[in-house]
Amino acid sequence: MPTLYYSRNPNPRLAVAVARYLNAPVTLKWAAPFAPDQAERFLKLNPTQRIPILVEADGNPLWEADAIACHLSQMVGSDFWRQGSAQPDMIRWLSWGKENFVRACDMVQFELGTKRRYGIGPCDAAAVAVGTALFHVSAAILDRHLETRDWLTGATPSHADFRMASFLPFNLVMRLPLHDYPAVAAWYARLEAIPAWSDPFAGLDAPELPPIPA
Repeated sequence: MPTLYYSRNPNPRLAVAVARYLNAPVTLKWAAPFAPDQAERFLKLNPTQRIPILVEADGNPLWEADAIACHLSQMVGSDFWRQGSAQPDMIRWLSWGKENFVRACDMVQFELGTKRRYGIGPCDAAAVAVGTALFHVSAAILDRHLETRDWLTGATPSHADFRMASFLPFNLVMRLPLHDYPAVAAWYARLEAIPAWSDPFAGLDAPELPPIPA
């Protein structure tokens, strides 16, 4: 059975949420790839040394959360990763989201969350301002799209929804004004009603992220 290595950080969390939503036949295993005794092992699996990484039974690794989501969908025969004529629309939102809404959230979360959790430098207020401005521009576009539909593409959740929301579980840290955009807030509430999304680590060995200093 393949093994999916994860942590509670945004992209590994995304991969675990996908695996549990799809009920994919994988073993979920917490990992700390930058720990001194683990670095060499994980560097062989992924040249960036980062997780998530899906290691097949034959030892072949697949890294990057979106690639893993595609593969898991294929494994279980799900249209969570859209196929056929529905695929371009999903990829449109994946592509746009990563350069806009997701990027905005990532910028703010890195400054207010990652830097403070791991002590890797002072918060850059200018970067937070740029990310927040991009959030407002992209959230307005999402809001208009979601006014007349429950999900980004089609009648059921797709990986576009999961990817677009990948940083929103960290909004207590980011403090982005999601509720200024009612359709986006309603869409995210629908995602939060999915157990695999709201608590992907239920029942797993998943140490908490380092606390953010007061």
